[in-house]
Parts: sequence; C-alpha cells; structure tokens
Amino acid sequence: MDNALPPADELVLVDRELARLDARRSQLLTRRAWLLRVLHTPVALPAPARPGARPVADSTPRSAQNVLLTLGGVLLTIAALAFTLVSWGSMGIGGRAAVLAVVTSAALTVPAVLLRRGLGSTAEAVAALGLVLMVLDAYALRRVALPEADGAAFTAVASAVLAGAWTAYGAALGRLRTPLPVAVVTAQLPLPLGVLALDGGPLALAWAALATAVGDLAVVLLAKPAAVRMTAALGAGALGGWALLTGGGLSLSSALPAGALLLACAAVALCVAWRAARAAVAASVVAGLAVVSAAGGALRPVLPGDWEVPGYVLCAVALAAALRSAAPRAVRTGLAGAGAGVLALGVMWALPPVAAGLLAPVARTTPVWSGAHGDPVLAGYPSTAPVVLIVAAIAVAALPRLWSRCAALFLVWATLTALPVSSELPYAPTLALHLATTTAALFLAIRPETLARGLHVPAAPRPESGASAAGGEPGTAGRDASGDGDAAGRTGSDAGQGSRWPGWAPVGVPVAASAPVSPREVFGWSAFGCGLASAAGAVALALDSRGATFGTLGVLTALFVAGALLAEGARRTVAACLAVVVTAGLVSAGAAAAEFPDHHTALALLLVPAATALLGARLRRHLLALPVEITGAAVGVLAIGLAAASRPAVLALVLALGGVIAAATALRPERRPFASWTAGALFLVATWVRLAVWDVTTPEAYTLPVTVPALVVGVLRRRRDPEASSWVAYGPGLAATLVPSLFAAWADPDWPRPLLLGVATLVVTLLGARFRLQALLVLGGTVLALDGLHELAPYVVQAVGALPRWLPPALAGLLLLAVGATYEQRLRDARRLRERLGRMR
Repeated sequence: MDNALPPADELVLVDRELARLDARRSQLLTRRAWLLRVLHTPVALPAPARPGARPVADSTPRSAQNVLLTLGGVLLTIAALAFTLVSWGSMGIGGRAAVLAVVTSAALTVPAVLLRRGLGSTAEAVAALGLVLMVLDAYALRRVALPEADGAAFTAVASAVLAGAWTAYGAALGRLRTPLPVAVVTAQLPLPLGVLALDGGPLALAWAALATAVGDLAVVLLAKPAAVRMTAALGAGALGGWALLTGGGLSLSSALPAGALLLACAAVALCVAWRAARAAVAASVVAGLAVVSAAGGALRPVLPGDWEVPGYVLCAVALAAALRSAAPRAVRTGLAGAGAGVLALGVMWALPPVAAGLLAPVARTTPVWSGAHGDPVLAGYPSTAPVVLIVAAIAVAALPRLWSRCAALFLVWATLTALPVSSELPYAPTLALHLATTTAALFLAIRPETLARGLHVPAAPRPESGASAAGGEPGTAGRDASGDGDAAGRTGSDAGQGSRWPGWAPVGVPVAASAPVSPREVFGWSAFGCGLASAAGAVALALDSRGATFGTLGVLTALFVAGALLAEGARRTVAACLAVVVTAGLVSAGAAAAEFPDHHTALALLLVPAATALLGARLRRHLLALPVEITGAAVGVLAIGLAAASRPAVLALVLALGGVIAAATALRPERRPFASWTAGALFLVATWVRLAVWDVTTPEAYTLPVTVPALVVGVLRRRRDPEASSWVAYGPGLAATLVPSLFAAWADPDWPRPLLLGVATLVVTLLGARFRLQALLVLGGTVLALDGLHELAPYVVQAVGALPRWLPPALAGLLLLAVGATYEQRLRDARRLRERLGRMR
C-alpha cells in the first residue's frame, strides 16, 4: 500500500477515527434503549438528557401550576377580606381578629415546611397569603385596640412595622422571592404618611419623599436580590422625582426653602452618578436641573418680570461650563445636557417674537400700500427675548462642532429678527433691520469662509502618509485635510480652494478628499436659508408702502444678482432664479404704480421671459442658462394666467408674443427641440383664441391655408431626411386643423361637420397605418374616436337611462373579472401595441 503519510502519523489518525466510531456507537445504543422503553411503556418517557446539559430543579414551577396557585391565592385573599371587613356569622371584630392572628401565624409558618419539602411555588403562594393577612391583622388591631387613633399616623406606624417584619421574614426564608420586594414597597409609606399626620406642608412632604428615596438608593447599593434592587430603584425614582418637581414648583414662590430642597436633590443625584456608572448620565441630568432650578429661583425675587427666563438661561450656561471640569466624563455630559435642555427651553420661550417678525406682515388684512404699519410693527412680546437668543448663540458657538456653528448662526439671525418686535421699533427701522439681516446672511452664503475666520475649529489629524485617502499623488492629503474636505467634489474655479479655510474642520468628522459635504457648504446653505427667510419678511413688510416696496425689491435684486455672480454650487443657481423672480416683482410693482389693468400687467410681465431668453442666448451652455430661462418661462405662464382672467383678445396677443419668444429661443441648437414645439403650441393656441374672439364658426377657412403648406413642407423634409420623425414633419400641420375642427364639431348641433371631420380623420388614420407614420395614426385616431364619441353620446346616455340601475355595476364587475382573468394577455397586447407605435416614424 502506497501511503501518503508516515506510518506513525497514520496510526494516530486510525486510532482517532476508531475512538470517534466507538463514541457514535455508544450514542446510538443509548438512543436504541430509550426507544425500546417507549415502545414497551404506555406512558411516554422524557428523552434522555444530552451530555453536559444542566439538570432542571424540581422546585421550578410550571406555567399551569403557577396559574392554579395564583388563582388559589387570590381566592383565599378575597375570602380573608370578606371575613375581616364584612362579617362571619355573629362573631365580632375582636373574635375575627383572634381568628386572623391564628390563621396568619399558620400561613407564615407553613412556607418554611413547604420549602424543606421542595414545594417552592406553593410556599410562595401561602407566604403571599400570609402577607395579606398581616395587613388585615393591622386593620383589625386598629378597630379593636386603637379605634380613636389618627388614620394617617396609624398607617405610617403600621407600614413601618410591616416593612420591618416582612424584611425579617424574607431574610429568614431566603428562598422566598415575595416578602423582600413587598417590604421595600411598604417602606415607601412611613415618612410621607407621618408628615401628613403631622399636617406638614408640601415642602415637608417633599423632604420626606427625598429621605425615603435616599433609603431606597441605599437598598439599591447594598441589597443582593435583583427584584429588591429593581423595586427600590423604582421607588427612588418616583419619590425623588416627586421631591424634585415639588421643589421646582415651590422655587417660583419661596426661593430659599425650595432651593435647599433642590440642592439636596442635586447632591443625592450626584452621589448616584459617582457610584452607579450605568445611571451616571441620567443622574447628572437630574442634578443639573435641580441646581439650575435652585439658582434661578434664588434670582427671581431680585429680577424684573421679563428677566426671569434670562436668569434661568444664564444659570444653565454656567452649568454647561461643567464640560471643562475635572468630573468624570459621564457626569460632565449629564450636567452639560441639563444646561443645554434649560437653554433650549429658553430659546423656545424667545422664538414667538421671531415668528411674529417674519409671519405677522404676511397675515395682514389691510390693502397693499395702505401705510398701516406707520406705528411700531408689533407689540406685546417680552423685551428680553433677544437677550436669551444672543446668550444661547454665544454658548453654542463655544462648542467645537459643526452643528453648533450652524445653530449659532441661526440664533444670531433669530436675535436680529426678534429685535424689532421685542423693542417695538417703528416701521422704517424695522424694515431697514430686515434688509440688513438679509444682506449679511446672503453675504455669508456667498462667502461662508468669512464666517469661518471668526469661528475656527481645530482640524482633524492629518494622515501619516503623504498620499490622499483616494490614492492620489503624494502631498495632496495634507492639502485636502487642511481645507474644507470637498476638493474632489468641485470643478473649475472652485477646485483647489481648500486653502481658503486653513485648519477648518468639524471635530469628529473625517476630513478627506472624498467628503460628500464640506463645512463650507453646510454654513453656506444655513446662511442662505436665513437670508431667504429675512428677504420674505422684508418683502411682506415693504408692501405697506410704495416707496418701501420698490426700494426693497431693488435691494433684493442686487443681492440675488451678486449671489448669481459670486456664489458657488447650487446656491448660485438658486440666487439667479430668485433674481428673476424679484425682477418680475419689480415689473408687477411698476405696473401697479402706473395703475395698469391686469391685461396690461400681463403684457409687461412678458418682458421678463424675453430678457431671460436674451440672457440665455448670451450665456449659451453655462450652468445658469437653463434655470434662468425656466424661471422666466414660469413668469410667462403667470402672464398668460393674468391675461386669461381679463380679456380673451389680450390672451391671444400674450400667447402670440410668448410664441415669438419661444421661436427666437428655438434658433439656438441646444434649445431647438423643446422651444420649437412650445412656439408652435403657443401660436396654435393663440390662433384658436383669436378665432374664438372673432366668433368664427368655420375655423377650417383659416386653418387649412396653414395646414396644406405645412404638410407640403413636411413631405419635402421627409424626402430629404427619411429619418425625420413624423411628429416633426406632419404633427404641427395636422394639429392646426384637426384640433380646432374637433372643438367646433363638439359645439355644432348639425351633422355635416362631424361627418366630414370623421371622414378626414379616418383617411389620416388609414394613411398613418399604411405608411407606418405615428403622428398620423395617433392624431387621426384620437380625433376620430372623440368625434365618434360626440355623435354617439346622446344615444349612449339614452340607452343607459333605459337599462335597469343594477345592470351597469354588474357589467362593470364582469368586465373587471374578464380583465383580471386575462390580465397577462392584455399586458402583452398593450406591450405589442406600444412597440409597434415606437417603431413608427
């Protein structure tokens, strides 16, 4: 035998394989013996335990057993309550108390015997019954021996005695799980009930709750059973929270006594934070809130009404300085979180003046240019709201994070927006401040690196190697890391500008050449959003005065034009589009100042799309050309809407002028496909409107002279360029006659016109099918179907009216069933039809 291994190694493998086979044989023999016992025994035996499995204890209760024992305990408890509280024959309360004492003693003694016999679940049920009987014994004792005792005082003493007794009982029978948690629950009552018995006020009651919570925390730290620790933790949280809320509420009226309580709560919470790592952050938050409430409550008596919230905010900012202390990190995080929460509440308190400064002018009920805001714009808001906002801005700006810089920018903008409302500034200074805020915000949006110079954040560590993260040339990684991290995402004049923000990078954000969003972009868009909001508020406010309207729109036009020239990325595009919109607003304001009617205003608005078309021809393939032209086209649609609401004759003129603008745009190769169709559609609609204005009942006399030469031109083009689409060659000419004729046929009560139109469209449809021309087939078939529907509609309505009312729904249901049954086939047919139409020219 030719062995691949040496004899010694192969012998080891053979012995190992034989041992494995022996072990497998032993397992199979064990399973065989168990199967034989099952076959010869009427009751199925449990499967043999797997090797290494832990044996299940006999005292572990099953679910059915637990249900039975629970039901039995509940029934016994109900019986005991009925026996004690109601009656039992002629036995008085004293006799019932004696019987209860005997039964209670038995109920508390039996669990020890049951535990020795391994009946743990039964012992738990009997012990629970004994605990309930002890409560009933206390009630019977008061009724028999102390009938005149105060209820709260007796309950406090009884709960203390019961808590001690149950603690001793649970410690003596350590295998019982119920007595100790019940003892912890009962221990929550003595101190609060004692204070109530002594007629203590809310402050004394809060101190009692805090003392009880301290005892609970001691149990949490010293006890071993998990159920006891969990129960004590819940009690500490409930009573400690009650004490904290009570102290916070009382600090609004009685500062010093409530402040002492709050500081005590803070001390307890800090002790928990130092001892329990898992709850350190939450406990530190509670401590921070307590300290801020105490300090703010102490400042309230010496501050005017509007300065109370700023007082709390200053305390919160002072607490947030705990980030720089030597406390553990979790404690510092919790304290700073508490300060941040109070600061956020203060900012929310200060936001209504901001919303009023922006939205109140929009919700005006006075006419435009009425001068209704000659007096202070708004009043009734707290004058210290800007103070809160600026303090929050300073506090947030101190954090070395990108989001904090954006939040600081927003808060500064909110301060400037709320200042006119809180200070009750007159109309002119308010508008000037809105414009100044808009200018500053848009300047920062155009040049966000200006803000970065004042808000510097240490850069992230540079990579060790000289190559970039993307595998670029040596030396590029340092440049990208020192910049804004978006060098790979910028082209043209933007490329290589990472040095404009030296060392600027948000802490915790990796700086690499492939970073998708740079700090500069985040700052730019944040400032841009604030600027747009201020611009909208300024425009709404400026509508109260004619001069203010023109001045504001002029300033915004200049700002958005500067943004279109100087900004970067998408902000540049948005600024260019907004410049067009504001220019349209200027045109509308000029028309309103000249007291133009709506149709003349529509004609004036056409200057905007004409100007954007000229600008697009100048820009050519620049990135701004298409957005600017689309915005101008939207202004043109607005002009059409104004004309349609006034005079049809002016609507035709506006449509025709729009067609001229679109036709001029179609001279550019990059705009020709869409602009040519738009021009044709506008000219066609203008023709229809003009014919309707002239009350023309025979539009074919005007459309056929256009259709015939258009079709001739289409034929000639198809001969020169066989690949030209039928829509380009024949579509405009056919639509020029078929569509107006269709409208005329629908309004014609006689039959000659629909008949002639049907014959003509049938011929067009057949020609389209014969020569595989999509435009002829689709246009002719559509007009033919609509014309036939018009002719058949009265008969269909008459027939449907004669049918029973249940028949149409039944037919619709059958149709749906048929379609559902042949759904796949219908899809294939529709797909074939679409493919055939797609192959046509």
